[in-house]
Amino acid sequence: MEPKFISAAVEEKIYRFWEEAGLFKRDKGKPYTILMPPPNANASLHAGHGMYTIDDILIRWKLIQGYNARWIPGMDHAGFETQYVYEKNLAKQGKSRMDFDRQTLYENIFSFVKDNSGLIYKQFKKLGFAADWPRSVFTLNNDVIDYIHGTFKKMHADELVYRSDYIVNYCVHCGTSLSELEVKYIERIDPLYYIKYGPFVLATVRPETKFGDTAVAVNPKDKRYAKWIGKEIEVEGLLGKFRLKVIGDDYVDPKFGTGVVKITPAHDQNDFLVGKRHGLEIKQIIDLNGRLTDLTGPYKGLKVKVAREKVAADLQTKKLIIKIDKEYSHAVTVCYRCGRDLEPTIIPNWFIKVAELKKPVISAIKANKVKFYPGKYKKQTLQWLEVMHDWPISRQIVWGIRIPVWYSVLDNPDLHVVFLNKNKQIIIGKVGELLKKYSFFEIEKGLQKLTADKQAKYQISKNKPSENYLQETDTFDTWFSSGQWPLVTLKEDEYKTRFPTDVLGTLSDILPFWVSRMIMFSLYLRKEVPFKNVYLWSMVTDAKGQKMSKSKGNVINPIDLVDKYGADAFRASLIFGTTQGGKVPLSEDRVRAMRNFANKIWNIGRFIYINRQVPSSKSPIRQAQGKQVPNKSQIINELNKESVEVKKTYEKYMEKYQFSRAFDLIYHFLWHRLADIYIEELKSRLETSGLTPMIESELKEDVIHGKIEVLEALKKTYFENLIMLHPFMPFVTEAVWQVFNGEKSSIINK
Repeated sequence: MEPKFISAAVEEKIYRFWEEAGLFKRDKGKPYTILMPPPNANASLHAGHGMYTIDDILIRWKLIQGYNARWIPGMDHAGFETQYVYEKNLAKQGKSRMDFDRQTLYENIFSFVKDNSGLIYKQFKKLGFAADWPRSVFTLNNDVIDYIHGTFKKMHADELVYRSDYIVNYCVHCGTSLSELEVKYIERIDPLYYIKYGPFVLATVRPETKFGDTAVAVNPKDKRYAKWIGKEIEVEGLLGKFRLKVIGDDYVDPKFGTGVVKITPAHDQNDFLVGKRHGLEIKQIIDLNGRLTDLTGPYKGLKVKVAREKVAADLQTKKLIIKIDKEYSHAVTVCYRCGRDLEPTIIPNWFIKVAELKKPVISAIKANKVKFYPGKYKKQTLQWLEVMHDWPISRQIVWGIRIPVWYSVLDNPDLHVVFLNKNKQIIIGKVGELLKKYSFFEIEKGLQKLTADKQAKYQISKNKPSENYLQETDTFDTWFSSGQWPLVTLKEDEYKTRFPTDVLGTLSDILPFWVSRMIMFSLYLRKEVPFKNVYLWSMVTDAKGQKMSKSKGNVINPIDLVDKYGADAFRASLIFGTTQGGKVPLSEDRVRAMRNFANKIWNIGRFIYINRQVPSSKSPIRQAQGKQVPNKSQIINELNKESVEVKKTYEKYMEKYQFSRAFDLIYHFLWHRLADIYIEELKSRLETSGLTPMIESELKEDVIHGKIEVLEALKKTYFENLIMLHPFMPFVTEAVWQVFNGEKSSIINK
């Protein structure tokens, strides 16, 4: 054995051996299954992906125990994120998505993804991940799309799907709606304008939405304004005078501003609900491009922020602004992807009714049919489910699974379409009018966007029903397709043995997006939970415990660390000394320390290896090996006793998903007990050994017995700990194993 463990010299060779020997795909034993959370198809490894190591630890642990363990991988098309990345790439070329018809843009993004995908699998292999790679599933595979279509059709038949004009969180930059769970809140200072509204003064940060007001509201318990409820007031505005009804609603906070608020149902989530309760008119004054509509007169076409400043200035000119609080702090909703302000907007959307769907999910979690580690996430998940509202599942993007809904242009002449004509000009209008000038084929071929009224007639079909039908251009929310991940990754004949799967590992921040929805779909479609246990990974941070971000400049490239210190060192640095569900403060010093531990493991093995004896069949040593050696030394008895306790404690920790405790236990035992105490104290029993073979005739039998006793005790304990350590540090443990047992052997098949 070399004096030092050199990870770069063995890792690629060992991983190739594992794959070629088919060690990640066992066909015998009790089934044990983990589904890999699918990374984005065009992604590359970042520090957070390192936590997939948890899944690998479990799979390797179960493989060593003899289970028929499978870790089934896959990739997600990641609709929103991938199209965002692609559009940034287009922008560098001076182009935009509006330069392409829908189908061409889809094909271009697909090519982009194919060119950039696969890298993360190579990087996962570099970390030693024992996944069943040939089983990989892509969420845009044809069979997956067919399954998703089938789910939508079933839900529609069960009256769980509806189409409605509904207020959504809309990002005008990314061109899509976001669910309430995807909204990010930031605290910001903005001017708070106190505006004269007839007999009232009310406060708002959005004077530009004044044109969409259809009422003013007060709290019915507020005695200051009780006499006004049910009456109309006359308000002077920038487009002349208008009348508004005064309504009473508990939504109004009497302590906010003056206790009077304007109600703009088309452009505020809470106002929309108030409007529904009171039957108010909905006036949309901001379009999907974030510009004011023709209902705003001279302000038409202005972007929201520009309009806000101009409207405020004009109101001041007319002396309708009483005062401005320029230091007003409030929560603002922004897009979790691009960080820009979201615009509450009314658009046609496909929705899923969740009221009945979430009930069995809540029941299953309460009954511990799905267990959470750490346990605190059980309560959090139940809290999220209680407040979950109907889920908008359509996205105004191209990259994804297109909703299988078709509209007849003959039955729906008012369909609003955007398309590129044969001269690559953008044409916008109602399809009935456009068909007088353009052929159906030209509209269909160049189609970019279709918007149908909520009363539009439609058919659900995978394929085009007949001529003169245009397909819905919205795609399914990525969470709708990935929510069915456990149902599209397993083969039909595996459901009897591998469903529910054993463990789902993921980050806690997607519990509401993904985990709860997978349980929901699984119970709806198969009447069973999709997994028995959910393990929430720790978040990888920088050395100071801060979340990594490019803007902070604290991003660490894990591949650089692997190249420098080895995959084992990187993996172990994510586990050592971390609490279940806590933060992992990653640093180069931490990885270097684990590299040193890998060397220690190697050197313990090297010490035993160079002191080994390979006597002839006639030698006293060979004959003595079969004898009962009396009067074992106290130190060896203590070693054996402690080793038994370590193994028992290790199993207890692993069963409870306390991986850091299990690893720390082996770390301290190997380094500070086996190496620092036991080997040091037993070295004298091996003093007759050297790097050259001993002369058997010069050895006394008691010396031989003693040496065998020590070597066997050390080797037995060392290899028991190697086996326990393997799930955490697979390369160095396999390298040592093969030194002793041959290059075609594996610790996995011990």
